[in-house]
Amino acid sequence: MMRGFNPWPMVRADLRRNRLLVWVTLLLVAVSVATGIAVISQERALRQGSARAADDFDLLLGAPGSATQLVLTSVYLRPQAIPLLDGDLLAKASSAAGVKYAAPIAFGDNWQGHSIVGTIAAFANRGGTLAPVQGRIFEKRGEAVVGAGVALALGASFSPAHGQQRAPDDEEGHADAAHSAVRYTVVGRLPARHNIWDTAILVPVEDVWRVHGLQPAQAVTEATHIGPPWDAKALPGLPAIAIKPDSVAAAYRLRGQFRTPRSVALFPAEVLNDLYLALGNVRDLMSLLVIATQVLVVVAVLMALLVGFLARRRQFAVLRAMGASRLYVFSVVWIEVALLITAGAAIGVLLGWAGSVALSYGLQSQVGFDLPVRLGAAEGVLVGALIGVGALVATLPAWLVFRRSIAEGLVAG
Repeated sequence: MMRGFNPWPMVRADLRRNRLLVWVTLLLVAVSVATGIAVISQERALRQGSARAADDFDLLLGAPGSATQLVLTSVYLRPQAIPLLDGDLLAKASSAAGVKYAAPIAFGDNWQGHSIVGTIAAFANRGGTLAPVQGRIFEKRGEAVVGAGVALALGASFSPAHGQQRAPDDEEGHADAAHSAVRYTVVGRLPARHNIWDTAILVPVEDVWRVHGLQPAQAVTEATHIGPPWDAKALPGLPAIAIKPDSVAAAYRLRGQFRTPRSVALFPAEVLNDLYLALGNVRDLMSLLVIATQVLVVVAVLMALLVGFLARRRQFAVLRAMGASRLYVFSVVWIEVALLITAGAAIGVLLGWAGSVALSYGLQSQVGFDLPVRLGAAEGVLVGALIGVGALVATLPAWLVFRRSIAEGLVAG
């Protein structure tokens, strides 16, 4: 007769004896959970990372055209040809009520693949809220401030190359006489922003105009005053203007004021929301695929365990003949199944998190901003649901063993 009720020694012995079944079960469950974790966490990381990258752009002005293209080019520095905004609008935006600063965003050049952006000092330090970790903000022509990811030391001098991206087979970039004649000196380095602007080089917008032959006639020397106030009649066209309102009410008023046949005014968050809606549809589809995968995994695990337990029905019959109760045998089988599914889910969480971190690291250089990977409630629901279903599934093989008589088990052997 068996004494006591401790199924764990039998569970440990069974797991050691059936290592192949154990590892197959763990692998199936782990891969299923890891896939779900990766899909959910990456979608969340993309949302959070892209939203954080747009924090410095409260209101964006551009020429009529694609709002998505305007945001991608101006906020995320994705090289695309966009129509130019009439220059006089920069003067109007700078002098409009409720504006802290209106910063021109002018592209066209690079240094070894780093975009050179012409703007004003107020945008470079984000209205005084972003102090350089080294040096200072540019104060005159020929000075540059670099992002945290640009390999240029303070005091370094360089010339721009034409184009927003470095040619893959050109060590010096698309150099020409006009660009080679321009020299910038690095006077400051900005703190890390964890977005594409960490790889940008900021210079006075007047220098960008000059090198492209767009310089206003009265601005002819390095010592000439830079930045506002602007002469509306002398300003050339520019890709975009980043406006910093002094209040939420001012932001909405300015958006309405500059929505004209000559310009579009938008909150980047508006465009991002549209992208998120499309992304949400993809996420929902991927979630359905993940759920379908988990269902298939649960079925496969159940079938594998049933085959394994049916092959061991004589063993359970012998236990019963030695005095083990039906409840004891039921507990042994249920604990084995539940333990395998729970352990597989735990391994899957670790694999999914590690895979998502590796994927984020690989994608950051392509999307231009950090993809913060954090596990949240959605992942907890996913894992909890699988473990709960696993606990229910475990009752099926346990019940089959529970209801089989001793004689049936011994004859089957």
